[in-house]
Amino acid sequence: MSFVVATPEVVAQAAAELSGIGMTLGEVNAAAWAPTIAVPAAGADEVSAAIAALFGAHGQAYQTMSAQAAEFHAQFVQAMTAGAGSYAFAEAANASPMAAALDVVNGPIQGLLGRPLIGDGAAGTAPGQAGGAGGLLWGNGGAGGPGGAGGDAGLIGNGGAGGSGVGFGLAGGAGGAGGWLYGNGGAGGAGGALASGAALPGGAGGRAWLFGNGGVGGAGASVLPGAGGVGGAGGAGGAGGLLQGNGGAGGDGGISGNNFLEAGSAGGVGGVGGAGGLIGDGGAGGAGGGGLGVRGEAGGVGGDGGAGGVLYGNGGSGGDGGLGGAGFGVAGGDGGAGGAGGAAGLIGTGGSGGDGGWGGDDTVRGGAAVGGLGGTGGRGGALYGAGGTGGDGGRGGDASVGNGDGGDGGGGGDGGAAGLIGHGGAAGSGGQGGIGGGLAGEVSGDGGLGGTGGRGGSLYGIGGAGGTGGAGGDGFEGGGAGGGGGGGGDAGLIGHGGDGGGGGRGSSNNPGAGGAGGTGGTGGSLFGSPGVNGSEG
Repeated sequence: MSFVVATPEVVAQAAAELSGIGMTLGEVNAAAWAPTIAVPAAGADEVSAAIAALFGAHGQAYQTMSAQAAEFHAQFVQAMTAGAGSYAFAEAANASPMAAALDVVNGPIQGLLGRPLIGDGAAGTAPGQAGGAGGLLWGNGGAGGPGGAGGDAGLIGNGGAGGSGVGFGLAGGAGGAGGWLYGNGGAGGAGGALASGAALPGGAGGRAWLFGNGGVGGAGASVLPGAGGVGGAGGAGGAGGLLQGNGGAGGDGGISGNNFLEAGSAGGVGGVGGAGGLIGDGGAGGAGGGGLGVRGEAGGVGGDGGAGGVLYGNGGSGGDGGLGGAGFGVAGGDGGAGGAGGAAGLIGTGGSGGDGGWGGDDTVRGGAAVGGLGGTGGRGGALYGAGGTGGDGGRGGDASVGNGDGGDGGGGGDGGAAGLIGHGGAAGSGGQGGIGGGLAGEVSGDGGLGGTGGRGGSLYGIGGAGGTGGAGGDGFEGGGAGGGGGGGGDAGLIGHGGDGGGGGRGSSNNPGAGGAGGTGGTGGSLFGSPGVNGSEG
């Protein structure tokens, strides 16, 4: 038995477009009629007259064929338009019996269990109202009302999205769970903010059950202008399906607020990424929220990446740390630390660590803001897989002219270790030091230390390279020293040690000392050479 699926609106639109094409061709043919049929002779001789008559005859033949083609085109458009009408009539005729049949099936189940057998759940409308559950056999969960949770799916279907609390002063609603057999979790809703300064968190992403991806976490709220407070935390990503599915990404943290009187508050923490299932990658961690200016708020910490699948899957990357806010009469805010990369399961690569946030600048004398630390790379698979790379440290905050010291750069994150077989992850570089104010006694910041490379696999693998030290801040007075390079990762039984990171260069103005190079990692206990020491900055 064959089936035909048609969308009447699309067929009708196609017929209208074909009709427009026919009108355009008719106008072109009409414009070409006189120049092609009534071709004047080039001269009074017989040859010129014969040539003109020949071209005129060809023009007449073209016009005859064009008229026939136009008639066929008009008949085709008419048939297509009639077909669209027939499809629309058949659809309308069948809609009522199908709906009635579905009501007969769903009615008893709805009355007994409070949810249909087949069909999507109703969306929530009032603030805080959850979305309806999807059909037991098939159907998506309904979206939550403002701040309400999304509805869960039944056997097959996607979870409903959590409602946003923005504009209602509510936390974001959690996403609904995906279907028991197959379906993705719903996304979490964004968090709202209160006039009092409270910034509410985003909703967690919904989980999947057997097959499907976890939902994305909602973003945390940013504090309303003129109010002080900590930025809202990002929602956690949902877990992937137990058999197969990727974890959802965590939501970003919100920006902190400032009322110009109280000490600044930190940006919101990024949400943690969801874990993969038996097979699947972990979700990425959310970025930390930034600190708003003038009172030196610190940036939020980035969320950790989710773990990779138990059997196979890569760890999720860690979220970047938030930027520190500028200071006005106080030190700028420190940059937020990057989140750690998620660990792999049996087979897979560890997630990379997030980068540290930059320290905030000083606009009036008040101190020095430090760059955030880079996140640690995730561990590689227990059987096979490389460790994740470490995140880079954040740059130290600058001081305005005549207003204090520059901030030190943040240290780079360590590389992740491998399991049985695999290479260690490379470490992150240290952040550059901030620029000092330039007057006597005002020094620039030192560069951050490079991270240590990850250890190679216990059976086989090369150690990860150490991170490069950060450069010292270029100030006119008291230039910053370069950060030391990180040590290379050691090898296990068989493999070479990782090379040490190079030291950071000292300041070029009023030179600061260069950083020492990192020590190379040790070679394998059975076979392997040690890593090369890093050069001095």
